[in-house]
Amino acid sequence: MISFNLLVLVSLLYVAFLFIVAFVAERRAALGKTGWLRSSAIYTLSLSIYCTAWTFYGAVGYAARSGLEFLTIYLGPTLVMIGWWWLVRKLVRIGRAQRLTSIADLISSRFGKSTGLGVMVTVLAIIGITPYIALQLQSVTQSIAVFAAGSGEVWAQRDLDGAAMWVAIGLAVFTVVFGTRNLDAHERHDGIVLAIAVEAVVKLFALIAVGIFVVWGVAGGVGATMDLIDASAQSQWAPSPSRWIGLIFVSGAAFLCLPRMFQVLVVENSDERALGTASWAFPTYLMLMSLFVVPIAVVGLDLMPEGSNPDLFVVTLPLSEGREGLAILAFLGGFSSATSMVIVATLALATMVSNHIVAPSWLTSRTTGAAVSGDVRGVVVASRRIAIGVIMTLGYIYFRLSGGGTALAAIGLVSFTGIMQVLPAMIGGVFWRGANRWGAGAGIAIGFAVWAWTQFLPSFGIDGVISQAVFDNGPFGINWLRPHALFGIEGIDPLVHVAFWSMLLNSGAVVLVSVLTFPNPLERLQGAQFVNVYDYSSDARAWSQSAAQAEDLLVMTQRILGSAEAQTVFRAEAQMQGKSGFLPDVTPDFIGKLEREMSGSIGAAAAHAMIGQLTEGATVSVDDLMAVADETAQIVEYSNQLEAKSAEQERTARALREANDKLTALSIQKDAFLSQISHELRTPMTSIRSFSDILRDGEVDGDARRRFAGIIHDETNRLTRLLDDLLDLGVLESGQVQLNIGEGTLADVIDRAVLASGIDETKVSISRRANAEAVTLSTDMDRLSQVFINLISNVAKYCDADEPELRIIVRPMDGQLAVDFCDNGTGVPQESQSVIFEKFSRLEDEGKAGGAGLGLAICRQIMTAIGGGIAYLPGQGGAAFRVTIPTD
Repeated sequence: MISFNLLVLVSLLYVAFLFIVAFVAERRAALGKTGWLRSSAIYTLSLSIYCTAWTFYGAVGYAARSGLEFLTIYLGPTLVMIGWWWLVRKLVRIGRAQRLTSIADLISSRFGKSTGLGVMVTVLAIIGITPYIALQLQSVTQSIAVFAAGSGEVWAQRDLDGAAMWVAIGLAVFTVVFGTRNLDAHERHDGIVLAIAVEAVVKLFALIAVGIFVVWGVAGGVGATMDLIDASAQSQWAPSPSRWIGLIFVSGAAFLCLPRMFQVLVVENSDERALGTASWAFPTYLMLMSLFVVPIAVVGLDLMPEGSNPDLFVVTLPLSEGREGLAILAFLGGFSSATSMVIVATLALATMVSNHIVAPSWLTSRTTGAAVSGDVRGVVVASRRIAIGVIMTLGYIYFRLSGGGTALAAIGLVSFTGIMQVLPAMIGGVFWRGANRWGAGAGIAIGFAVWAWTQFLPSFGIDGVISQAVFDNGPFGINWLRPHALFGIEGIDPLVHVAFWSMLLNSGAVVLVSVLTFPNPLERLQGAQFVNVYDYSSDARAWSQSAAQAEDLLVMTQRILGSAEAQTVFRAEAQMQGKSGFLPDVTPDFIGKLEREMSGSIGAAAAHAMIGQLTEGATVSVDDLMAVADETAQIVEYSNQLEAKSAEQERTARALREANDKLTALSIQKDAFLSQISHELRTPMTSIRSFSDILRDGEVDGDARRRFAGIIHDETNRLTRLLDDLLDLGVLESGQVQLNIGEGTLADVIDRAVLASGIDETKVSISRRANAEAVTLSTDMDRLSQVFINLISNVAKYCDADEPELRIIVRPMDGQLAVDFCDNGTGVPQESQSVIFEKFSRLEDEGKAGGAGLGLAICRQIMTAIGGGIAYLPGQGGAAFRVTIPTD
């Protein structure tokens, strides 16, 4: 017999294997090697998260108790993927266009970025999924107890509780490690998705292996199995049409609304075309999962002792026949079914908690506004990790309160009917522009109340939460409020009862309240984008012209997306507008794009709130609403053409204004440069001439002669340096420079530059990371050092902080190496940033005419010559320059 310790060892090795799979996937994704990781096959297998311990263990138990009724749990999703494929495709398109992170984000974003609706859906989801998490814990612990019993250990309830606690802790750790590393949804959880795909293969292989063994190894073949089925009570089972229809509807609705299914179906979808494969491949997977359910159930009832738990026949049948290896495989299949569900469900729920409860509450508590609100990324990531632990704890508490003895199917249906209360708001939101937040909120609240009263609270058992007297007579003697006979209608199947009344009242409230109330402008705008997503996608504008500064927006965005990604977004927008650098013009289109980018990290409601803080409550303009309201294709096309022409003219005019301003500034700088050059040349020449005349007349003693000769020497060197800079710049600009390519490490170049710059490290603190600088380069080391010397020297000259600091940050970026030199001074004024690399400009001028500085102009020419670049980096809290070095 398999020892309990061996089972624990196998489980730990399997978990370690999943850790390795997830880690490798994360590493490949980080390197940009995501080809097969985001293939249609992996996407389809990830949908198997629907097949939890309920379908692996519970389907057999369901078949043993209710015949073919277990098929309804598979038929619902099958009909959705085949018959409602157009709905799934629309949800995926909306998710990509709106950067949705969860089912709560879908509802919140559709109804005017409503924080209240996001909170409502999040609370409903947590309460609804808690029984399902308890179901997984129950299935794993019960299967472990079977092996423990085989080793001579009879587990009491205390032992089951302890095992469930350790399983919950382990799953929480795995989810935290691989589920909260990437904040932005579009980075995706490649590690978790691949681990789920692997588990999908394991649980399918395990169930089919057990099924083949039962049919051919125990029953004696297909014919004998069919005879056994015909002679069983299951063949005499008469289905109830109303219950069948109700179960198919409930399972199909849950497939769309379960947070874990929305996570893999919509959020993790990287290619809409994968739905085409999933539309037939996933129903095929479900068919294979259900293929041997009835044979295992019938053979189990025939062979196992009376009173055996049919939910565990998948494990106990192989054990009873001495097939210990097959039993372990079956255990791993059930373990995979349970763990994959818990991991993704808690990840999805934690995202909803952070985006719709924690982030909005945290922003509301900050009175200083979004621009100086601190590092939101840290708050969001920490809240997700804490939420994972809390959600897992709630599942464990439900497991303890329910006693862990309820049939798996019964627990699963409690969650299914609870979470489907989101369906009317979802369907109304994506197909009816008239639906609004008041209707959606009323529908969800009423549906949730009906479900909680008629199914969730009764699931704790008689006198668990609701007393027997309430079941018999209703609360306070109100007979028509009895949990299982609402409105006095008796004799209805309990599941049909809760599904019918909750959906009727929920949908009725959505329609009625929406008709009686009026949506706000943002709701109408979002309604048009959702309902007509294929026409508008993400092009509609949600913000009017704002007075917000681009640099303030960049500072805020860096705190959400991170420095590198935020700078990429801003630089791409600036290039699209025909501008250089990192600061684009703040247009309504750009604000809308920025909001969608941030929505992928903190949700639509929180992103809208942060943008609203910084843009001083900008609202939707009448022109925007008129543009969205136009439904005639001709008007839409004409409007798009006019908008495109207007945008092009605006970009051209903006480019001309910038060019004119730059030419004007350069003209002033040129005049000042010529004046300064004349002064720089005349001053040393005057000194040289004067002291030369004195020396020529010979009327000085030895000490004076040496002093005068030194002055002449110094002034000559001064002239030489100036002429060298001018000649160097001329050679660089003409493209005739000769590069001396050599190999060396970046750390050596920076070390040399720090020493050569003459910077006093007792007065200027320099922060570096040695491991990041351990990069071998093949370039002109002397020229690169010249650039670094200039940038480091500028910190010593111009940083006006009381305690100057220089941060040298090295990171790979876009196939090159980026080296950032950032100080903590006041930085370069925005109006001067466009001309600081010109040869007539000087940093210390701060926009005024004057100066003969050539350092940054030479730096730019050097970096161009060696195939790299140099740019000013705004929004870093001081002067910051980024040098990009080719690594090929």
